[in-house]
Amino acid sequence: MSDLFENLLMSDDKVLKPLAERLRPRKLEEVVGQETVLGREGLFLSSIKQNKFGSYILVGPPGVGKTSIARLIAAESKHAFIELSAIDATVSNLRKIFDGARNRIAFNKGTVLFIDEIHRFTKTQQDSLLPHIEGGIIRLIGATTEDPNFELNSALLSRLFVLKLGALNKTNLEEILVRSEEEMKKSLPASKDGRDFLLSSVQGDARRLINLVEIIFQSEKELEKEEIESLFAYRTLNYSKSGSDHFNCISALQKSIRGSDADAALYWLARMMNAGENPKYILRRILRTSYEDVGLADLQAQQICLNAWSSFEKLGSPEGDIVLAHAVIYLALSPKSNSAYAAYARACSSARNTSQFLPPKHLLITNAYEDVSEAKKYLNDHDTDEGCSGRHFLPDELLQANFYRPIDRGQEQELVKKLSYFNKLRELKSS
Repeated sequence: MSDLFENLLMSDDKVLKPLAERLRPRKLEEVVGQETVLGREGLFLSSIKQNKFGSYILVGPPGVGKTSIARLIAAESKHAFIELSAIDATVSNLRKIFDGARNRIAFNKGTVLFIDEIHRFTKTQQDSLLPHIEGGIIRLIGATTEDPNFELNSALLSRLFVLKLGALNKTNLEEILVRSEEEMKKSLPASKDGRDFLLSSVQGDARRLINLVEIIFQSEKELEKEEIESLFAYRTLNYSKSGSDHFNCISALQKSIRGSDADAALYWLARMMNAGENPKYILRRILRTSYEDVGLADLQAQQICLNAWSSFEKLGSPEGDIVLAHAVIYLALSPKSNSAYAAYARACSSARNTSQFLPPKHLLITNAYEDVSEAKKYLNDHDTDEGCSGRHFLPDELLQANFYRPIDRGQEQELVKKLSYFNKLRELKSS
């Protein structure tokens, strides 16, 4: 495929402007795949047309049109458009932007400040935007691939509308591919299989599709799937280890286990491992899941996870990946109970609201020389025939509390019997 790159470098000067720039939509209605946000009858589009829009955060994966939308908002509202990357932003250039925006107001012209990768802004930088947004000096449009709830401080987030942009599907990408053919005035030199492979492999990223298409257009012969596949020697993955992908995938893994879907659990495990996620992070979450979601219904689940952790540390990756898969499948197919998790949550809630209550009198530490009635004396449970004194141990005000409510499933069925036994024994001894 090296001849394709050589031909691209030697191409005519008249097409020096990248294809991606030439294909940028000229109005908001031309943006592909974001009908939910940019629908013709929607409030967002209407507010832009009437120049009554606010400030926004555009959230979505790479290559779905965030920059194009920001530029078009400025163009259709006749505002000046200032584009800034959060990586390159400094206090000095922010100050110049704000000063320029104030000067434009004197001439009745507004300013749209577009900040790409706004999640990289520090708290101080985010705070510096607030007075200029509130004072109407700028309309801010931030773009991020991360969940703004994790990455932006609440003061800034409260002043912005969050618009979620979806990943482009194959139909959307085909539309963009057709537009590129119209722009180039020729069909893409690729076989049907090659074309299908290209659309499936860019992972919903229009920018990546157009960049690859620009290379393929240089070919003088029809390319087969295998030849196009060579352009994907290194395939990037839509995964950020410190942002929303990290949290979304691990959450999807736990919920798949909770839903007893072994295939889905394996898929999310593979997604994280392929992206280079720290296996210890996955192991911690799997172990947590064994207690939170499998719980007392399968008392082997926790040991399976601990053994998997130990084995993985000895084997490492990729040899130890099968150990993770083993644990994930076991948990997914285990009976489920969150009774211990729920019981502890109830106990915590009660403890927070009743910290003024004392233990029962028979549990209070007394002076050895103090004359104490039998009812106030502690009776060691080991000294009884049944190994249970029948006394209550909660504060007197909470005698009716019921935190642990076992689920009659798996091994917890045995605990249901034991709990019933001790409850009846207490009733008998207290009567």
